[in-house]
Amino acid sequence: MNLKYEEIKPKIGARILNTKEELLKGDLADGIRELLEQRGVVVFPTINFTDEEQVAFTKTLGNFAAEGGNHESVHKISLDTTQTASAEYLKGSMFWHIDGTMNDVPILASLLGAKVLSKEGGNTEFCNTYAAYEDLSADEKAEYDQLTVLHGVWPSLLYYEPEPNVQKLQAMMAIGENELPLVWKHKSGRKSLVLGCTAGSVVDKSHKDSTELLVKLRTWATQPEFVYSHKWTIGDLVMWDNTGTMHRATKYDPASGRLLVRTKLEGEEPIQATA
Repeated sequence: MNLKYEEIKPKIGARILNTKEELLKGDLADGIRELLEQRGVVVFPTINFTDEEQVAFTKTLGNFAAEGGNHESVHKISLDTTQTASAEYLKGSMFWHIDGTMNDVPILASLLGAKVLSKEGGNTEFCNTYAAYEDLSADEKAEYDQLTVLHGVWPSLLYYEPEPNVQKLQAMMAIGENELPLVWKHKSGRKSLVLGCTAGSVVDKSHKDSTELLVKLRTWATQPEFVYSHKWTIGDLVMWDNTGTMHRATKYDPASGRLLVRTKLEGEEPIQATA
């Protein structure tokens, strides 16, 4: 059985055209994973997986990462507090980020299936941080390869709530911080940028210089040539390489009922600094 796909943009994205039945067999898993690493994002248009089929498909691709300790169900993604207890936390998903910067080993990939959509907005956008790194100049690569960045959940809070009360800020700060290389050297030998709204400061740089550099690199990595914006149709499934992309949701009405369901693959390598 052959993997059937077409590229979406020169530097990011692929659309997989195999049938649901072919995908669920698992014979295409190696090809899908290879394509994911190359393209950053793969789309399965209107594949219409049931929740159970999405779980089964995810398990063909690697180790299923349970949320809430459950290995047999999807996780609801919504800003509606009646749909999920994590609605407040998901406000940070409206800004560019990598999942798991507070973990020793970030997840490998996420898969989102569309169940209910908003009338306006609500695209999910991705940028290829492999391609963004590879297109830097040699001097920039040499500089950035040596830098480390302090990540935390609390910097992301200030994106969507710039004037939180001290209790909320302290609760976010209590989650802790994690020092990570700005450039992730993968076991494949490729390198990607580690950025996003959890990036608080560059170690050993002034607040001004640190902020300027992080904004500069985010702007670079999210140029149109590195970005794919997915406009959802009910039944779509989108999978992205969490180790080599950033993602965000575009604005939509929290009362719209928009509902996506997520499954994840366990991470397979820690974020390693460039030697």
